[in-house]
Amino acid sequence: MPTNFTVVPVEAQGGERDSAERDAWRQEEEEDNRDRGSGDGISRESSPFINSAEMDRGNMYEGKNMALFEEEMDSNPMVSSLLNKLANYTNVTQGVVEHEADEDSKRKEVKVPRMGTFIGVYLPCLQNILGVILFLRLTWIVGTAGVLESFIIVFMCCACTMLTAISMSAIATNGVVPAGGSYYMISRSLGPEFGGAVGLCFYLGTTFAGAMYILGTIEILLTYISPSAAIFKAEEVGEETEAMLNNMRVYGTCIIILMAIVVFVGVKYVNKLALVFLACVILSIIAIYAGVIKTAIDPPDFPICLLGNRTLSKRSFDVCAKFTERNNETKTTNLWLLFCNSSLPTAMCDDYFSLNNVTEIQGIPGILSGVLIDNLWSTYSEKGSIVEKKNQPSVSGSEDIKIAGRPYVFTDIMTYFTVLVGIYFPSVTGIMAGSNRSGDLKDAQKSIPTGTILAISTTSFIYLSCIVLFGACIEGVVLRDKFGEAVNGNLVVGTLAWPSPWVIVIGSFFSTCGAGLQSLTGAPRLLQAIARDGIVPFIQVFGHGKANGEPTWALLLTAAICEIGILIASLDSVAPILSMFFLMCYMFVNLACAVQTLLRTPNWRPRFKYYHWTLSFLGMSLCLALMFICSWYYALIAMLIAGCIYKYIEYRGAEKEWGDGIRGLSLNAARYALLRVEDGPPHTKNWRPQLLVLLNLDCEQLVKHPRLLSFTSQLKAGKGLTIVGSVLQGTYLDKCVETQKAEENVKALMAVEKTKGFCQIVVSPSFRDGISHLIQSAGLGGMKHNTVLMAWPQSWKQTENHFSWKNFVDTVRETTAAQQALLVAKNIDLFPTNQERFTEGNIDVWWIVHDGGMLMLLPFLLRQHKVWRKCKMRIFTVAQMDDNSIQMKKDLQMFLYHLRLNAEVEVVEMFENDISAFTYEKTLMMEQRSQMLKQMQLSKNEREREAQLIHDRNTASRSAPAVKASVAAAMPEKVQMTWTKEKFVAEKHKNKDTNVSGFKDIFNMKPEWGNLNQSNVRRMHTAVKLNGVVLNKSQHAQLVLLNMPGPPKNRKGDENYMEFLEVLTEGLDRVLLVRGSGREVITIYS
Repeated sequence: MPTNFTVVPVEAQGGERDSAERDAWRQEEEEDNRDRGSGDGISRESSPFINSAEMDRGNMYEGKNMALFEEEMDSNPMVSSLLNKLANYTNVTQGVVEHEADEDSKRKEVKVPRMGTFIGVYLPCLQNILGVILFLRLTWIVGTAGVLESFIIVFMCCACTMLTAISMSAIATNGVVPAGGSYYMISRSLGPEFGGAVGLCFYLGTTFAGAMYILGTIEILLTYISPSAAIFKAEEVGEETEAMLNNMRVYGTCIIILMAIVVFVGVKYVNKLALVFLACVILSIIAIYAGVIKTAIDPPDFPICLLGNRTLSKRSFDVCAKFTERNNETKTTNLWLLFCNSSLPTAMCDDYFSLNNVTEIQGIPGILSGVLIDNLWSTYSEKGSIVEKKNQPSVSGSEDIKIAGRPYVFTDIMTYFTVLVGIYFPSVTGIMAGSNRSGDLKDAQKSIPTGTILAISTTSFIYLSCIVLFGACIEGVVLRDKFGEAVNGNLVVGTLAWPSPWVIVIGSFFSTCGAGLQSLTGAPRLLQAIARDGIVPFIQVFGHGKANGEPTWALLLTAAICEIGILIASLDSVAPILSMFFLMCYMFVNLACAVQTLLRTPNWRPRFKYYHWTLSFLGMSLCLALMFICSWYYALIAMLIAGCIYKYIEYRGAEKEWGDGIRGLSLNAARYALLRVEDGPPHTKNWRPQLLVLLNLDCEQLVKHPRLLSFTSQLKAGKGLTIVGSVLQGTYLDKCVETQKAEENVKALMAVEKTKGFCQIVVSPSFRDGISHLIQSAGLGGMKHNTVLMAWPQSWKQTENHFSWKNFVDTVRETTAAQQALLVAKNIDLFPTNQERFTEGNIDVWWIVHDGGMLMLLPFLLRQHKVWRKCKMRIFTVAQMDDNSIQMKKDLQMFLYHLRLNAEVEVVEMFENDISAFTYEKTLMMEQRSQMLKQMQLSKNEREREAQLIHDRNTASRSAPAVKASVAAAMPEKVQMTWTKEKFVAEKHKNKDTNVSGFKDIFNMKPEWGNLNQSNVRRMHTAVKLNGVVLNKSQHAQLVLLNMPGPPKNRKGDENYMEFLEVLTEGLDRVLLVRGSGREVITIYS
């Protein structure tokens, strides 16, 4: 049931406001909105239609109908005001109509008339596809390859462009495509790296196409229109080719300068003459078809002179006979003089000339003659071979030494199938002409697919029909005569045309001129579009031009590159070069469509529905195959150029996020890989440290210890997973800005330190919970960290930072519970930067307990980096009283041999001895400090009172004379935290001189020692002794790796645990405490 809607404006209740009241209200609203960015205080993402400054906010807030959304309206516009902008969205073309707009300022006010499918797409594609190869080389290709193989060549090339056009249509109809054509489509579909590389290749192809058209123009001029205009003449036989190439270079340079001036001064005239040039092409093709029809009725008279089965060039003689009757006398002809040493009938002549007769055949016998059967098969030949007629009687003579000087028609290049493919392919390029004009089309999404596919269908029909018609109408020797020497120097295809060969000659001359001008007009604009995108830094200068937008610098570069093609001078040599660049461009258009289709991204919604990823893949494969068929070495060079540009953009180019398909492909591949990795934990052979690096930030969100990231990059060398995490204390809504700033700072530092990984900033009410969240949830699926790297909390003893040691110990416990390894870098600020190089020194590993082999693996990984490469690896292990140290050393050496690790091995013996007074005093100080820390939770008065009591107790104990006599050496006024060698020797001698009863007397003299926890005393004893041994062996090592003992199960002793670790590592410059994950990480098996 149809329903009619009427839009009725709802009036605001209460009538109109007083103007003063309205102004006050607006001022209040403006101040309020200035303080808050949006309704929720969070800035919105910028968009062409969101956050538009052009909106009149006064009008927006007039009524009360949308009061619920008024806080959003400063960033999100009303749909009623947005729809008009969306419907009338236009794309600005880059440098297409600026020249004309500059000369006629009224055109800025009046809209440029939009073009339809026929004028805007079909005719430009037709003009660009049909060109120089059709007129100058297609007959030669048919004669050389035969009708069947020529049909295969043309069909392959046309199929390639048709499949590319289908892919291009899908991309072009998937949204608005601004001017830029194929470059825009590829860069926005495959990313800036592919876009820049392929865009520059397309630019080079267009530029070399200009060179090819100019060479074609000169060839028509000097060969068919005015041969006398040649500057260089062949002085000797065989120098004709070299003289022609030099003429090409001179005339080509002059014409390219002239064309560049025309493009620079009056590009609008080039655009206006385009239809004239197109008319020349169409008239020429009509003349060819008319000539074919005429051959069925009245074939033209173009006699060909043959000597035996060899074709003769008519440039040097006029009568096709050995003798002629003149006044009842038989006289020799000019042809006789070319093969004999005199004009006398008895003269000494060429052996082949004497044995064979001179005959004349019709060069164009006509479509009904049956010559098609003779032209079906290929006739490939070597360079310098004579063009010979098949099935013609011939008597071979003796080897003729002077064959090069005879008036035969010779082949100028070696011919085979792949060479002809490379020469022919440029004749099917030009399919991008419609998409390049997308900014000027009335409905680009409808016109581009229709016009391009119709143009390719039309030109494919023309090419395929011409192959059959040429083979059916023209004699094979004439077809293989590239420059028409057998037909009095006429253009071969011109001999077929009706009413006159000059229709084709003049038409092809102007069409090649126009195509050259179009290339010199289009290529600089393509380069300008790439330069203005800013993805290739070294070509940004070519984005500038004249005030009206004309790309002056780009035009100069284009002319210079075009001159390189001119200097090559051979059309047959230039054609494969531009074939490579065009084929590479078409290959990536197909790839872009295939990738987008397979990814099925939500934004992939082309209006053109007749595409499929298999067609795109087939087109891509065909392009790649044609590249190597044409010329494998040119293909490799083109791919190398594109690869170099790709890597350069990747390394130095600007970061662009265009929502490209390669990123989508990477996400898809990452998802697939993550699902595969999720199946189970990695095998020991594949295990490597996947790091979660815990950073501390200061109040300005800067990293406190940048060397931690330096050490990360040295340990990882870009391999495996690295997650750099940090915690901000607070709530996310309050810390949103600080979080973004912290993330930017961390990422900037990661880039400086070349740490490849991910950054994750967590906001949590407590620092402790934030660390726990990171350990539990960082990573995704199978790509989770298995190792935590953090710095030692240097300020853990400071009273104002009494929570740092608790956080540290809890982190140790949580990594153990999560079965993750833990690396703690002590004195991290002394660790080397990535620019430093150790020329000597050792990395010492103290292997106390087995933790899965982490201690063995880490030095090996570090020594892969340039900083640690020259350091030697030493492994120390500790032998107890009952251990056989000699056997232990042998076993360890054998174990390292099986692990394929090179390291020095040393077994350190630690004998049992009595606990020293120093150890007791250290334990006492530790427990007194622990007691003080526990009192931090009491009130201020109680805390002061407890501290005074502890101080009084210490004072009383120090005043005892017996204690002063016994521990004066062990406990000075400031406690020495380092257990030096001298203290160790003094204590050793003291223990020898003091018997057990004497020691008991000392014990009795220190009443506090009796109340000590004996477990703490034993732990401190181990820490002191082990520290002494490590200092003795590794004090000057560049890095010391130690087993990190686990925290006590009883949480009451956490602060004591920190003291044990402090004592264990005292006196060492760089220490890495290592705690394994509980699984084997290194294996002796392959």
